[in-house]
Amino acid sequence: MNLSGFRPLLLIFSGLFGASGVGLAAAAAHVTGASNLLAPASSIALAHAPAVLVLYLAHDRVKTATLSGLVIALGALLFCADLVLKQFTGNSLFPMAAPTGGIMMMVGWLLLALAAFFKKAPSS
Repeated sequence: MNLSGFRPLLLIFSGLFGASGVGLAAAAAHVTGASNLLAPASSIALAHAPAVLVLYLAHDRVKTATLSGLVIALGALLFCADLVLKQFTGNSLFPMAAPTGGIMMMVGWLLLALAAFFKKAPSS
């Protein structure tokens, strides 16, 4: 499966996660109340921004880099978007959206772990 055409999305997601993670951290500092969902959304975005960037850069060395990065990025996007929407509107994207995003992130990380069992063909 050739996903190289989707590879630039990893760079886009990385930048957006970094910027939104910082913004969400700032917003979380100003939100009061028991259910501040912005802090965990910020943490997920900031933790996965550099990870997705590394997977973008590892494309030529790690066989599952692009697929892993896309699954992780889409999971992080779903997870964070659901928490932010729930914080500001009280509504979810759809039932179980955040857990689905979390599972997608875990699957993406496991796909990366599977790369240890596959040799990447040398680039020509």
